[in-house]
Amino acid sequence: MADRYDYSHAARREKFISIIFSALFWIGTVGGAIVLAFLLVHFGLAKTTADASMEPTLQEGDRILVDRMRYRIFKPKRNDVIVFCQDDNPDRKDAFYNIKRVVGLPGETIQIKNGGIYINGKEITEEVAVDRMMISGLATYEVKLGDDEFFVLGDARNSSEDSRYAAIGNVKKSQIIGYAWIRLNKPAFVNNLNQAE
Repeated sequence: MADRYDYSHAARREKFISIIFSALFWIGTVGGAIVLAFLLVHFGLAKTTADASMEPTLQEGDRILVDRMRYRIFKPKRNDVIVFCQDDNPDRKDAFYNIKRVVGLPGETIQIKNGGIYINGKEITEEVAVDRMMISGLATYEVKLGDDEFFVLGDARNSSEDSRYAAIGNVKKSQIIGYAWIRLNKPAFVNNLNQAE
């Protein structure tokens, strides 16, 4: 009888511990999911709306999902479509976000001549289908990019306010919000759109 009582007590204790571990597991799983969702919303992802300066790649009003984590790990590359803030405080609630394509990388010299882009003195072949530029703006003469600066252009080259203009100029790494990742209203990866043939 005593052995049976001890066995029941041990079985009940084991079942109680199992229930506690199951409850802790589910609390941890749900809590982890909530924390992950919070981090993704506040630090990993953002949303913005395209303007006409990125046509034909993006149309005015296209809703864009922005990957805010990519550039914490990797550096922006040439031809990446990025989202950036014109001032040095991108976390302000009233901050205005721009969407443009990276053309010049830190340390490079950029110049626009005869509608083409010259990097370190050599004309580059564009990877996207865009018109040649009629206005060179600040890049009429060579522009030397600093160690944390990028030269950006809109794909609507002749109607885009971008690094050719003093209002935007060279974009600092600290101004970049993230990588324009997915077009939400007509689902597609933004950086796969408008590739030159």
